[in-house]
Amino acid sequence: MISYIEAIPAFSDNYIWIIVKNDEAAIVDPGDASVVEDFLKKKNLKLKNILITHHHFDHTGGVLELIKNWNPEVFGPKGGHIKGIDNALEENDTLKILDSNFIVYETPGHTLDHIAFYSKDLDALFCGDTLFSGGCGRLFEGTPNQMFESLKKFSDLPDETKVFCAHEYTLSNLKFALELEPNNKDLLNYYNKVTKLRKSEKISLPSTIDLEKKINPFLRTSIDQIVINAQNYTHKNALNSLEVLTAIREWKDNY
Repeated sequence: MISYIEAIPAFSDNYIWIIVKNDEAAIVDPGDASVVEDFLKKKNLKLKNILITHHHFDHTGGVLELIKNWNPEVFGPKGGHIKGIDNALEENDTLKILDSNFIVYETPGHTLDHIAFYSKDLDALFCGDTLFSGGCGRLFEGTPNQMFESLKKFSDLPDETKVFCAHEYTLSNLKFALELEPNNKDLLNYYNKVTKLRKSEKISLPSTIDLEKKINPFLRTSIDQIVINAQNYTHKNALNSLEVLTAIREWKDNY
């Protein structure tokens, strides 16, 4: 089985996830080749695979250099718009990475080409910028309905699934979540835990699907308190779950 999954910090708040088995590695969303190369050298690893969730440069900027140096097999969204991809993927495609099986979900919303990689073997979800701990990605290209459907796919995963998202946005997301659910004890406890972690400059991830369903407002759009706050924000009554997500995503954008 896989030896470990670790975060390689990049830029100001990105995480490039590395999956390691023995002396081989797979990388998720390498926006910066240099930090990946440093990690591979330090751990004496060979890069075998690259997984790409979407086209944004902070997730793809290091791909071509890593291909030049390692010639890994590269998996990513279909469309032909991301240079270096060998295997263009779509909904329900399957792949094997370092002997672990993965399934692909199309998860548009943040971008139209966004995909996520789920492995039951690892109990791991690599969700890029679709789902964050306590939040979700901005809708740069997609619609609220697309994001709603994408997040629903994640909610249906096993509770024990570990969530490996691509940015350290957790604390700011939780501050907003507390605006919506100030009396959520799970949320308050998690906020206090993450506050301590970040004060110690420790990573807040991975999260789990179980935890996110308890604290993440974008997965809790039918909860009474969140609905009421969304209605107050929009000055409208009887919002459905999609309308609640639309409202709180706009609210968060301006928070």
